[in-house]
Formats: sequence, structure tokens, C-alpha cells
Amino acid sequence: MMFRQFLALQQMSRRAIGSTVRRPLNKVPDKQKVFQEDNGMPVHLKGGSSDALLYRLTMALTVLGAGYVIFELVSAAFPKKK
Repeated sequence: MMFRQFLALQQMSRRAIGSTVRRPLNKVPDKQKVFQEDNGMPVHLKGGSSDALLYRLTMALTVLGAGYVIFELVSAAFPKKK
């Protein structure tokens, strides 16, 4: 039983290594072309939709956090009357 699993794993690893598509190892020049392109976009949004989503999420959390801090400061400055 254990030997059969070992043989299956060995065969799968051979197939995975032998049938892989050759991809360029260095993707940095391609990324540099994308990020250095002058298309009017800010550099922090040139990565695509995931960058835009992360930017919006960060801005929303920043605004909500600042609002919460102001709320807590106001509530601390004016304590509740007993």
C-alpha cells in the first residue's frame, strides 16, 4: 500500500516537471515596462484591479479610523452627566 502511493507520487512529480511550460524566469523587465509607462495613472494603481481594490480598502479604513478617533476624543472631552 505505502509503496504504491510512493510510486504514484513519483510518477506525478515526473509528469509535472516534464510537462511544464517554459516561462521566463526574470519578469522584472516586463513589470518595469508596465510601471514606467506614461499613461497618466498613479504608480500605485498601475498593478491592475487588485491594486485599485487595495487602495480603496485602505482609504476606507483610514477614513473610518479617523472618524472613530474624533468620536472618541469628543466623547472623552464631554463626559456623560450622571
